[in-house]
Amino acid sequence: MQDFQNYILGAWGNGKGSETDLFNAINGDPLGCVSSAGIDYKEVLQYGRSVGGPSLRKMTFQERGRMLKALAFYLLDRKDSYYKVSAWTGATKIDSWIDIEGGIGNLFANASLRKQFPDLPYYVDGVAAPLSKGGSFIGHHIMVPKEGVAIHINAFNFPIWGMLEKIAVNLMAGVPAIVKPSEFTCYLTEVMVRDIIASQILPEGALQLICGLGRGIIDHVDSRDTVTFTGSASTGKVLKGLPHITEQSVSFNLEADSLNASVLGMYATPGTIEFDLFVKECVKEITIKAGQKCTAVRRILVPENLLDEVQKAISEKLNKTKIGDPSIAGVRMGALASKLQVERVRASVDLLAKSQSIVSGDLDNFEVHGADKNKGAFFSPILFRNDDPFKNIACHEIEAFGPVSTIMPYKNIDEAIELAKMGKGSLVSSIVTPDNKEARDYVVGAASMHGRILVLNKDCAKESTGHGSPMPLLTHGGPGRAGGGEEMGGKRGILHYLQRTAIQGHPTTITAITEQFQIGAEMPEANPHVFRKHFEELVVGETVFTHKHTVTDADIVNFANVSGDNFYAHMDATSLDGTIFEQRVAHGYFILSKAAGLFVDPKKGPVLLNYGLDDARFIKPVYPGATIGVRFTVKEKMDQEKRSEDDISKGIVRFLVDVYDETGETVALATILTMVKKLDQSY
Repeated sequence: MQDFQNYILGAWGNGKGSETDLFNAINGDPLGCVSSAGIDYKEVLQYGRSVGGPSLRKMTFQERGRMLKALAFYLLDRKDSYYKVSAWTGATKIDSWIDIEGGIGNLFANASLRKQFPDLPYYVDGVAAPLSKGGSFIGHHIMVPKEGVAIHINAFNFPIWGMLEKIAVNLMAGVPAIVKPSEFTCYLTEVMVRDIIASQILPEGALQLICGLGRGIIDHVDSRDTVTFTGSASTGKVLKGLPHITEQSVSFNLEADSLNASVLGMYATPGTIEFDLFVKECVKEITIKAGQKCTAVRRILVPENLLDEVQKAISEKLNKTKIGDPSIAGVRMGALASKLQVERVRASVDLLAKSQSIVSGDLDNFEVHGADKNKGAFFSPILFRNDDPFKNIACHEIEAFGPVSTIMPYKNIDEAIELAKMGKGSLVSSIVTPDNKEARDYVVGAASMHGRILVLNKDCAKESTGHGSPMPLLTHGGPGRAGGGEEMGGKRGILHYLQRTAIQGHPTTITAITEQFQIGAEMPEANPHVFRKHFEELVVGETVFTHKHTVTDADIVNFANVSGDNFYAHMDATSLDGTIFEQRVAHGYFILSKAAGLFVDPKKGPVLLNYGLDDARFIKPVYPGATIGVRFTVKEKMDQEKRSEDDISKGIVRFLVDVYDETGETVALATILTMVKKLDQSY
């Protein structure tokens, strides 16, 4: 027995009294108690804003990404201790793997997104907008971290994944977090947070933890803050509708449990790989985490002529599923998270049973291996059958948040779409079909009411993550009943915690603010050549103005011979009638190649290599006799971490290649990416 503590204001401590007693979901043994009573949440929020926020905002996206990566490795080294505690929640080894290593995987995935952001504490969004005829006045957008805190109110089903998938995003954005896990499984979250705090990888104030009921946690939020809620739709809507949330325009992301559907396609008949995949996926979604997933399959949609066969196949597998203590060999489904959850799921099953029939499972008579079902929080998998789902609609309105699902028939794909949408908004749907047209029809028809759709067939089955697995680089959320929110989503998720602001001014000023060269800005001539400078010495905007070259017919012929590109516009002057060309035109790639010959300083120096070309555009035809030159400008710099002690200290520099002709007009534009040594490296 122990008290599970809160981490607030830089210290671990208990709330007043005991709000909630906690129990082992397998054997019913008491684990301890938890309380958050007496906490001054106004002070907690201000601590995050004033201590954690400034430290995170000083860091660049590159530094924040490296911080997340270091934290992910740190936690991965300690994962065994989390598995031990996770078993108390009733989770099997596979259930725990999803929660623990899936959560840590979110840290890795979000850390990798640093490559899509500048080496700045803020983000430069999109491209500049010309606002004047002469080019001396332009507009742009920057996105800066919000100066509040992210308050995450999480559900009981994923004590680790639920925390890590959210804080990974706000930390990357430069915003501190206050995490409030469910009091019933907070003991697992607490174990990991103790390690996170002990690591000192995050700056102080970047993460606070509330383990108790958290009553009053959002009473003091304001327009600077972001609230995320994962749980029941009814509770989420009450919180989202609080007057001060509306009045202060507080960002509120609601991710609610939903009645997700999986569809067996018309062409996935018995004997096909897809039929077997569908049965396997449905059984998995009913039994993994004992059905306690916001993405679990609650409605199983099957062609009416296959209803009996699918019911039989799923029932046979469910009947063979061993329930019990996950430490016992052969056990495939553990317990619900608590006795209270057993009561809630049973109440929902009783309501559903009024309009449809149980065809597999028994609420009272089921075997539990290695544990006493009266002491633990065990529940039998339940499969309902609803032969008239357009009339008996409780299955589209009531969710039993456990190992419960309903099988129902449909006549054609349009009916399947209509049934899926009767869930009034879902986090996810799936269709298992070998037919791509059927897949397209379903996806396009059902997408408006779903946040994610999995299309499963034999071609992707080996690597598919399955119906119930949201991925960190894709949006997780859904419309309507599902809450209308979005989580994760890769770069999109990070931008959620940034404030977008339009900025206007002269290109030179906007260049100074964004630290990205803007067309029309001052271009001081580089001296010495930019290829003679180390990473730290390069200044955004400095430019090499190259010698010039007059293009000849021989250039075009020689390049065609080398490249093998004998396209008629380059080689046959008699075939140009009806084209936009006045005479044979130089290859665009010759122009870029010649540009490289003009801007490169060939001597050995700090530049290690050129490893890419972005945004190449051929803007104006170049004919024999035209004279071209290059304005070669430092466009953007990005620091790069050393991968090992032996690695070279270096950074990435993006150069703008502006090729112009004798009239001064640009004929080609491109951005090259180079790797440049830092000053502490000799060459």
